[in-house]
Amino acid sequence: MGSRTLIINENFLKYGDQDANSVLIELDKGLRSAKMGEQCEAIIRFPKLFEKYPCPVLINSSFLKLAEFFRIGSNLSRLWVLRVCQQSEKHLEKILNVEEFVKRVFMVIHSNDPVARALTLRTLGSVACVIPEKQQVHHSIRNALDSHDIVEIEAAIYASVQFAAQSKSFAIGMCSKVASMIESLQTPVSMKILLIPVLRHMYHDANTAALVRTLCRNLLPKYPSEQFVIAILQSLSHLSYVTFVDIPDQVALLLLYLNDPRRRVQYAVLHSLNKLARKGAYLWSKISINKLLKLALQCSFPSMTLDVIITLTDCATTCSTMLNDEQDRIIQMCKRCLTLEHSIMGKALTILTRLVTYCASENISPPDCFKEYLSLNLEYLIHSALHSKAHLNDFRVYLKCGINLAKVNHEFRLNFAEMIAELLVEDCGNSFSHLKLMCETLGAICSNFSATYEDGTFKTILLAILKKLETYATLSSLDSNSAVIVELLASICLQAAVGSIIPERIKLIFSNLIKISNCWTQYRIARSASRYGHHFLAATTYKALSQHVSIENLQFYLIALCQISKAECILNYGIDLEHVELCSVHSIPIGVPQLTLLNRIEKAIDLYTTALSCLDAASAPQHPKNFQSEVINLRCHFLQVLHCVVVSRNVLCITPPSAISNTLAQNLRDPLQKYGHVTNQLRKNIKIVKSCEEAYNKLYKSSFDADPCSLEYLETMQYMCSTLQTSIESISFLTTSDHAKYPPRCTHPETKYLLSICNGVSKQAQISPNETGSTKSITNKHMDILLEQIEIIVKSGVCIPRFFFQILQNTSVKLALTPQPRLTGEPILVQPSSNLVIKVEGVILHCGRIPSFFRAIERVQLTLSTHLMAPRLNEIKGGDYREKPGESGNFNQQRLTILLDAHELSKNSVVPDNIVLTQILKPHHEFLSGNFLLSLQNSLTASPSTIINVGGQWQITLETCIIDQHGFVWITEPKSMLQVRVPEDTKQGINVQSPVRRY
Repeated sequence: MGSRTLIINENFLKYGDQDANSVLIELDKGLRSAKMGEQCEAIIRFPKLFEKYPCPVLINSSFLKLAEFFRIGSNLSRLWVLRVCQQSEKHLEKILNVEEFVKRVFMVIHSNDPVARALTLRTLGSVACVIPEKQQVHHSIRNALDSHDIVEIEAAIYASVQFAAQSKSFAIGMCSKVASMIESLQTPVSMKILLIPVLRHMYHDANTAALVRTLCRNLLPKYPSEQFVIAILQSLSHLSYVTFVDIPDQVALLLLYLNDPRRRVQYAVLHSLNKLARKGAYLWSKISINKLLKLALQCSFPSMTLDVIITLTDCATTCSTMLNDEQDRIIQMCKRCLTLEHSIMGKALTILTRLVTYCASENISPPDCFKEYLSLNLEYLIHSALHSKAHLNDFRVYLKCGINLAKVNHEFRLNFAEMIAELLVEDCGNSFSHLKLMCETLGAICSNFSATYEDGTFKTILLAILKKLETYATLSSLDSNSAVIVELLASICLQAAVGSIIPERIKLIFSNLIKISNCWTQYRIARSASRYGHHFLAATTYKALSQHVSIENLQFYLIALCQISKAECILNYGIDLEHVELCSVHSIPIGVPQLTLLNRIEKAIDLYTTALSCLDAASAPQHPKNFQSEVINLRCHFLQVLHCVVVSRNVLCITPPSAISNTLAQNLRDPLQKYGHVTNQLRKNIKIVKSCEEAYNKLYKSSFDADPCSLEYLETMQYMCSTLQTSIESISFLTTSDHAKYPPRCTHPETKYLLSICNGVSKQAQISPNETGSTKSITNKHMDILLEQIEIIVKSGVCIPRFFFQILQNTSVKLALTPQPRLTGEPILVQPSSNLVIKVEGVILHCGRIPSFFRAIERVQLTLSTHLMAPRLNEIKGGDYREKPGESGNFNQQRLTILLDAHELSKNSVVPDNIVLTQILKPHHEFLSGNFLLSLQNSLTASPSTIINVGGQWQITLETCIIDQHGFVWITEPKSMLQVRVPEDTKQGINVQSPVRRY
């Protein structure tokens, strides 16, 4: 009766656009049906409901309904409720009324039916994470262990395992009872095997853990049967895994049982060894590692043994031990693997590759025997796997080893890449999957090491790729498999040409390929061209594609991409827009007029503005274009900065300094003021560049889901702004501020190219005359250097980041605040002298195939801020100060006078009205919850001895930040606001002897 996934037809689980309440009402109707089938169908739909609508209120209501149905239903319906609880473990903490839920379920424990009691115990065990210290449940489990019904006893054992993992008191209290039952001769052997897993959770106390370990070690010789040995070894391994206690002794014990001839025992031992290697490889002794290497190929599962060794190579300590003491044994083991199947050979290569990579990371020369073995056998195994049609996973392992070795060995990198390129051209009956893997491998090598057309070492590789593309270009059309290969090879070619001129031969090949490709392949080729800065090819392709789409959003998106590419073409080529389509790649026809630098930037800004409008039109609630719009907006902002600098250069030429500029420079003690308007204009440009740099930094911090290459792009653009800012400061100020940033670490071809542009700008700045103090000047030579720097930036085509096109990870945080106003926009009323408790509940939502592909949410930082909206004078004057029972009219008139005087006094008050509270929460099962306590008091001081609480209205803002596993803080979108109103305290007297204070 363990947890398992339901195998049912799930077509009815697609709710469409129904809201959560409608779906819940529909399921409630099913629960109330008189037909058993409809009841069960309604129950099994709840897990999908929780996944789609993970709101605490809905989950709480649903579980209460299920608990009530568990109480009054049949055993079959109780079984399905149990399945729902087991499958919805991560949503259990969202149950608000835990006591009521447990009360309804626990009522069944008093049933006369042992099956009903067993189902109750299993259900309580499945929700142990939310009721770990429920003593009443603990008592029922202990009583059920003494039952005479085997079903109830098994259920009690299952519940004991669940509660022992959650509750320290339960684990310690049950230790002696479980131990006595195991040692008792009256307990059946089958039940003892079920009781042993309870012991693996007795780790809450050191003495208890030691007692359990001693008990299990004593049981091993007494019960040598296969099932007993496996259960005891697994329990001991889990105990060591959790507590870090006795890991070396446990490893030695497991290696002792690795010689056991029983296959199932060996399988369990290897599984436990791998588990301990992941957790504490550095605790393994040299003797244990040596023994494992000896038994690697002697046991019944050599592949699993190699997996354990691979896990050990993740630790630097064990790598050092293997390199110092076990070189010969490892080589002997790998040589013996050559006679075995491909999967085992691949794992042997992986072990050697990891050891060689470790040597490179520690600047240690790897053993010669390792290098010889890899160089001799890797190529042979790849050829063998291709010709023998080996399993795709084995072939992938070989290629991955080659990529990892290529990262640390330049000579091997070239030979390996040439070998893959030759295999790609030969095409000896290779399947599509093998061809695709080889293309991806070639792309990984060229991506990591920046292969270019000018680089002679990669000339052979690129020629092979072009030869392969030419064979596809001669076809009449491309099928789906051929299109994928063409896309990969085209991406490698365009990547190799980043920052350089595309030869005419390649241009002709791409032209033929686009003619025979479908629209999706054309788009992917154009996308690669945009990513690597080949905007002419991208512009022509986007324009053709925009005429073949029928969806309005997609058409606007393609038009925006076309406008972006045309803007970059104008910046790169320096010709007018109508002539862009007439020129070939990086060549300008004779007689085409060249635009000035100022005109090029102006026309590019106009096109980027048009592209931004098209992106806004292409956005939809389901597919927003926030990052894309921000990138284009920042590019436009940066071009405006360059435009302002060019205008400043023209100002120096056409606007001479005024007659009073020298006198002004002497009065301000700023010698550079004598050069007139250009000085102030350059200093304004510095502020604009600084704002652009800060905007890139803000976009970086808000791009939690971006891939590493896109983050490198944003970081490099920040560095480019910083470099330009330093250059302008060195001209327009006597001394420059120490704000220069270190160059970012770029590992991708496009970001390396952007970094080379920044380095070119920095080198150009070094040509500037070295002037200091009063001798410093602003001349045409200085401004010409700035223009040269801008020309370098403008002529180098920008590479659009990958996150602009592909979102491989999509993470969002959805928050709910309590209390909520009854009507939208209506403030929440809080009585004077009362505190307000704000409860925040949130769920983390993931979209995509891999939830945390690049980075995961470790913690969530909530920042709650309050802002007091200052009361207007007419609101005070218009207050209701009519005579109240027990109060005279003079009293209210006097109160109004004091309020008006206090309002005037409060204008000059320096005491802040804002409250800022911060709380960091750690999500559990993608759910988080927190509380804030606010004291909202607004007191006006009428005199040193008189304080009046006039109430007021506050705006409460909740902002969210994400903290990833590396401790970096990311700013996210969720921002919630509440309006809170505190009425005036009319019962408060006038003369109050207290210190003058305003909250």
